[in-house]
Amino acid sequence: MQWRIGEIEITSIVEQGLADLSTLIPGATPAVLDEVEWLRPDFVDARGEMTGLIQAFVVETPERKIVVDTCVGNDKERSAIEAWHRKQRDFLETFESAGYAPGSIDVVLCTHMHFDHVGWNTYLDGDRWKPTFPNARYLFAEEEFRHWEKYVEGPALDPARATSESEMIDALLDGMMRQTRLDSILPIVEAGLSELVPHDYQIGAGVRLTPTPGHTPGHVSVEIASKGQTAFITGDAMHHPVQIAKPELFTIADSSREGGKGTRRAILAKLANGDTLLIGSHFAEPTAGYVRKEANGYRLCRSPST
Repeated sequence: MQWRIGEIEITSIVEQGLADLSTLIPGATPAVLDEVEWLRPDFVDARGEMTGLIQAFVVETPERKIVVDTCVGNDKERSAIEAWHRKQRDFLETFESAGYAPGSIDVVLCTHMHFDHVGWNTYLDGDRWKPTFPNARYLFAEEEFRHWEKYVEGPALDPARATSESEMIDALLDGMMRQTRLDSILPIVEAGLSELVPHDYQIGAGVRLTPTPGHTPGHVSVEIASKGQTAFITGDAMHHPVQIAKPELFTIADSSREGGKGTRRAILAKLANGDTLLIGSHFAEPTAGYVRKEANGYRLCRSPST
């Protein structure tokens, strides 16, 4: 998928499908999905299951090439999620076939530091993790970086000691976040390529960060503007379009369910009935659309004139 916003071109590079969305968003039950007719057929399949993607975006401006989020990655130790554990996927081949050499990227931006958004920051060369994009500045919102820095300095959680489902989820996330920092974040820091930036940082003409906390404390989304046209890349402020219709639906990985709900409502209110293209980082194709206010909530439309 590809979109043009004035002089800026945005290209989706898909790594893989996103499965188990019903587990990730437990409130999105079959009955709830049936209430939102516009989700079919693009975002709910014939079996009644939510569909999604894990994808990166290349944002190409006249001055620079920016990668927004870097998916899961190859060879990563992610034993809690079998679909992501030590996999070999052709992401880099897809990336290059889209016309982008890793060495041509100027900036890598991670909306947050969860494992499915930072994985291709690095690749495994022998027994060492090396930067995938060797000529890029890797930008991390400082609030997000500092949060996980303090988090992993605390005592590790043991899944064997969990006494509830929520404690088990916390323990599994804990282990994966610690490993993610080792294989996808610290090698970038040690290579001298990382830069901590404010959560409203202007990356260049037409591309800036905007704070969207809730899923993680320092989560950011990306605002794009050129020649009077605008777009908004969500990151994990939203995981699936059902959260447009029902922004109160949380994910089990949200650090603050109330914060995430408030952020989604603020985004929807800001974009409703305007001409900003909302690009969902995990949305299945067509991935992007325009927010329209309805009597009982919001919907995503393909055309701004709908």
